[in-house]
Amino acid sequence: MLIDFAGLKPVEAYEWMSSLIVPRPIAWVSTLDAQGRANLAPFSFFQMVTGKPPTLLICPLLQRGGKLKDTVLNIDERGEFVVNLAAPAQAAQLNETSFPFEAGVSEFEACGVTAAPSQRVAPPRVAAAAASFECKLAMLEPYPRHAPSCHLVLGEVLVAHVQDDLLDADGKLDPGKVDLLFRMGGEWYGRSINAANFTLPRPR
Repeated sequence: MLIDFAGLKPVEAYEWMSSLIVPRPIAWVSTLDAQGRANLAPFSFFQMVTGKPPTLLICPLLQRGGKLKDTVLNIDERGEFVVNLAAPAQAAQLNETSFPFEAGVSEFEACGVTAAPSQRVAPPRVAAAAASFECKLAMLEPYPRHAPSCHLVLGEVLVAHVQDDLLDADGKLDPGKVDLLFRMGGEWYGRSINAANFTLPRPR
């Protein structure tokens, strides 16, 4: 089957890509607005970019009518955000925070998510997240420029909080213990720990 994307509607292109480019990690992004009110929202268009400097990428889509999401407005206003990584046990709460609450409503409070203070940035982090990356804004650009459908947001990682039970006896991260929630196509979700996982050393 050949799919010509030039003939697809945007929603059709989204459906094909989001169902085939899987699994996708989920950035559960916490920010503060100009009045200091917390916001928390999930984004599955998310990835690491480079380790020098340590940088993450999130791509919040525009809302219907071209309106910017609160996350983008808050990051642009304050220049800080936290990317939290959710465990499977937090799936219901994460999904609840995707609801389009009115601006100024704290998803932490509305969805019963416990917040914890960050160390280097003002926005709080998710206390029970498997890991949280405190970031300062490195770049925020609309894409594509002539008719934006999203924003490319690069954040330089300042510090990370990692749950102690993910570490081995030497204090190193144990990949076999990192059980994260990820997004598949449609309404399908998955987790990073399952019986089919395997190791594969690179060729030398």
